[in-house]
Amino acid sequence: KIILQTKNAIPLDFRFIYIGAFASVLIYNYVFSFPYFAFDFLTTANLVSAFLMLIVAIITGTLTTKLKLQDQLRIETEREKMRGNLLRAISHDLRTPLTTIYGSCSALIENQETLNPQQQRKLLQDMQEDSENLIRIVENLLSVTRVNGETVTVRKTPTVLEELVDSVLQKFHKRHPNQKVTVAIPDDFVSIPMDALLIEQVLINLLENAVYHAYGMTELRLEVQIQGHTAIFEISDNGTGIPADRLGNLFSGQYFPSDSNRSGMGIGLSVCSAIIKAHNGFFAAGNASSGGAVFRFGLPMEELDHG
Repeated sequence: KIILQTKNAIPLDFRFIYIGAFASVLIYNYVFSFPYFAFDFLTTANLVSAFLMLIVAIITGTLTTKLKLQDQLRIETEREKMRGNLLRAISHDLRTPLTTIYGSCSALIENQETLNPQQQRKLLQDMQEDSENLIRIVENLLSVTRVNGETVTVRKTPTVLEELVDSVLQKFHKRHPNQKVTVAIPDDFVSIPMDALLIEQVLINLLENAVYHAYGMTELRLEVQIQGHTAIFEISDNGTGIPADRLGNLFSGQYFPSDSNRSGMGIGLSVCSAIIKAHNGFFAAGNASSGGAVFRFGLPMEELDHG
């Protein structure tokens, strides 16, 4: 906490403000006022200067402390807002696959003798797909826990870009084997400080976001460029783009898919935003002039966490 206080005590930060203000007055009087290197609070000029310096130092320190407190309160408010949005997203995203799995299990148990093998297989396939959705949601929730936990920090290690992209595509194609992804990355060797597992989660979430929401899409593209000391990742498609009324709350956890059978994206985009912020990067979304949605984020290339 910024201000620590007991029932009848002066806040801890204000004690330091008073001590610092008094020390600055003593130093100024001793070093910079006549007679030099001697204390003199008897002359009117020195007494007035000391009084003014003391007032200015106290006011400055008080305002600084209050600004720090307000900033801390703002961060806590944003964190609580995000947690609330995530809880709403969880309740939405978990309900559909759990309901479907329960219904399929009930159908198999109650109608096992009347269902033919093809019907049973279809119910089992639906259960498998919804189970994969649940796994993806749990992965997202674990990512949020890692990013927002009080004692857990993002630990960055140098990660080879080509190996990262290969790992992402392998995991993505296991879930979407028929979806082609056009990849464009630098030919040169590129190593980026990051938490590789979390950044993989971001890229997979954004690629799946296009699969689920880019209606009419015929091209999905993953591109990485190095601009100065920043690695710019861009996922774009040529679908219908992002509705204008949803651009403002894409990363808040309030963006739910219109198709109830495709769950997980409300959490996914919130996770993406949290992970990139934890990496001290930037995240942006919009529509391309030629049509389709564009998600872009940047990671600093010269920042390593040695903690």
